[in-house]
Amino acid sequence: MSNPPDPLAPRLRIGFLLAPRFTLSAFANFVDVLRLAADEGDGSRPIRCQWSVLSARALPVLSSCGVRVEPAARLGDPGRFDYIVTVGGLIEGGPGLSPEEESFLKRAAAQRVGLAGICTGVFALARLGLMDGYRCCVSWFHHQDFLAEFERMQPVSDQIFVVDRDRLSCSGGVSAAHLAAFLIDRHLGRAAARKSLSIMMIDEPLEGSRPQPGLPLELGARDPLVRRALLAMQQNMNAPLSVARIARDLGVGRRKLERHFSADLGIPPADASLRIRLAQARMLLARRDRTVTRIAEETGFCDASHLIRVFRETTGMTPDIWRNSRPEEDRPNRV
Repeated sequence: MSNPPDPLAPRLRIGFLLAPRFTLSAFANFVDVLRLAADEGDGSRPIRCQWSVLSARALPVLSSCGVRVEPAARLGDPGRFDYIVTVGGLIEGGPGLSPEEESFLKRAAAQRVGLAGICTGVFALARLGLMDGYRCCVSWFHHQDFLAEFERMQPVSDQIFVVDRDRLSCSGGVSAAHLAAFLIDRHLGRAAARKSLSIMMIDEPLEGSRPQPGLPLELGARDPLVRRALLAMQQNMNAPLSVARIARDLGVGRRKLERHFSADLGIPPADASLRIRLAQARMLLARRDRTVTRIAEETGFCDASHLIRVFRETTGMTPDIWRNSRPEEDRPNRV
């Protein structure tokens, strides 16, 4: 007969790897959810779940804001954890994970330990081939950086986090708290997850499919489906996606997507895409460091003539006239 489970044993065990210049807020949000769920009240005792910051050399790790975090344990056997969470930060932050830490992650994957990439931590996992065949979440801010490094992968940048089997990833910031709450819900129950977020002054757990906030959009949509479609439009401005393609990527029919746009914004998706691209064109024109031809390329117009025609139809003036009509203080200094 097998021994009954120890009621005092932690039900969730997490090891953290902090990349050089990691994002402190993402790490703190994640670990605070664990801390508050692990004990009664805010006692912070690691009873129902445990966590530990790991390192190959036990040296302090510098965060992107300059605060150093002291690891608590050496790497050891990854099998003693349920998940290994890699927290990234500045893409140009330094040497990255050490060879020992990379080997540790590979051993964890071989032992079927769950792997999570927080903020740009997913870059570290992808570099090791540990995200091959998995969906992964990347902040909209780093979407192009990810594509530039991993051409064959299609990151998800219109959700706050993604869970694909034994791989988890999130866009960073407050979304790290919601991903941690997802794990608390899974292992300790929804009440523990809600308790943690409530103490942190976060209203309620959000589903991973919730659209990422913060991406500047000309159109303020409330419908989550519409917001995700707008994000896809903005992320593909240089090569605009068809409405049918966007609908397919979002798992809905074209007519359903058009109905949601009509109800939320009062315009069809194609018009929304054009408005976003024109808003970007105006922003680039105001900066004055690009030609109209280059701006046309970057905003998905066929050529400069196409941009000029559409711009005149919507604003009543050509891009050059609009640029020269800007206030003097917006113009570059001339020597």
